[in-house]
Amino acid sequence: MARPPNIVVILTDDQGFADAACYGASDLATPHLDRLAAEGVRFTNFHVAHAVCSASRAALLTGCYANRLGINGALFPDSKHGLAGEESTLPELLRAQGYATGMAGKWHLGHLPPFLPDRHGFDESCGIPYSNDMWPHHPEAAPGTFPPLPYFEDGRISDPEIDPEEMADLTTRFTERAVSFIERNRNRPFFFYLAHPMPHVPLAVSGKFKGRSKRGLFGDVIMEIDWSVGEILRALSRCGLERDTLVIFTSDNGPWLSYGDHAGSAGKFREGKGTSWEGGTRVPCLMRWPGHLPAGMVNDRFFVSIDLLPSIVGVVGALPPALPIDGRDVWPLLAGRPGAENPHAGYGFWYAENELQAVVSGDGRWKRVYPHRYRTLAGEPGGSGGKPVPYRHSDVTAAQLYDLKHDPGETMDVAGSNPQIARDLDEFARACRAELGDALTGSPGRANRPPGRFGRSSAANSSSAP
Repeated sequence: MARPPNIVVILTDDQGFADAACYGASDLATPHLDRLAAEGVRFTNFHVAHAVCSASRAALLTGCYANRLGINGALFPDSKHGLAGEESTLPELLRAQGYATGMAGKWHLGHLPPFLPDRHGFDESCGIPYSNDMWPHHPEAAPGTFPPLPYFEDGRISDPEIDPEEMADLTTRFTERAVSFIERNRNRPFFFYLAHPMPHVPLAVSGKFKGRSKRGLFGDVIMEIDWSVGEILRALSRCGLERDTLVIFTSDNGPWLSYGDHAGSAGKFREGKGTSWEGGTRVPCLMRWPGHLPAGMVNDRFFVSIDLLPSIVGVVGALPPALPIDGRDVWPLLAGRPGAENPHAGYGFWYAENELQAVVSGDGRWKRVYPHRYRTLAGEPGGSGGKPVPYRHSDVTAAQLYDLKHDPGETMDVAGSNPQIARDLDEFARACRAELGDALTGSPGRANRPPGRFGRSSAANSSSAP
């Protein structure tokens, strides 16, 4: 290999499994995502480790379950903690290999100075510190709930308050930053992380796409995200870097179903964002690297976002993180090599405050769901026009087992007819609880690490904190 590959990761927010034409959406125009699928690999059994913003991002960038790092749920503007400086991130590991590193978009791993992207391996960065609904202009936010939403650049506030007009231009603004980064770093290996705030509510779209889709504002937003992907691909082509670049497109979790026509779709999968059912964690994932990944391949092999860091580190020859992580190098599986097997015995799915709600066998076939409370619409439609409907709550009252190969919609508990598989997964779950804990059973865990805390030593920097 003449030079290590460039890496571009495009992460959307709350985009469901079925929210692209190449994933079955007949009313969404996504020609550039479809091109990625045609020229690369479309994964149909990729999962995020956690079905919520901050935890999902922590897992992606560190290769760890977020609860190992003390990051649970979604951080808020009043949160005083974030991703600890001791944790190794993908950009830090790549920068040590001589990569230029940049990001644009939604960060959401701590908005105070010690936790921003410039402290976690990014040479340059810009964006918003947390979700765009944590914003005074969000129609569903009660007055006084949130402070102004700032815009940061390289660790400092450059705009103290984003207004609705600026919100509508964020997808374009972040895309332009990504294109500029690619063009400026064409002569050295680079990593760019483009973390779009959309299609998280409140939806916003630039004038060039407003009113253009068949699916209202949500469809307009997806069209602009697709345009953004096209701009990235065009920049790589202009710079002669198509064959030198691994492009990964995915989402941080499933759709926020209570928002109805302002939310996406999980397709045939159960529930959505904020749950450990398939609709919450199974998301679209496309990868293209000409000459290294097969073109037009549909890959149904099971893997999780914690595996991306070690797989990329293995491909580029970077050193692994110093502290233990949970992901494994699954590159042979991603590349579709004959006989490749997932090296994991299984995966745990934690949600809320360290609740181990489910475990899945390493091959992705069997899923054991443990008693817990989850949110649901119970078959009722979501809201409209940006106004959500309330969730109901339902309880899993006894451990269940699902055969995802034959029942991906998780409709039939087959624990009674597969007692040994249930016992094997229960044993794996006990190991998960011993390692990282489980609030549902009162298990403390022996290997959880604390998050970074904003203390007195950082107070001098507080004036620059978003």
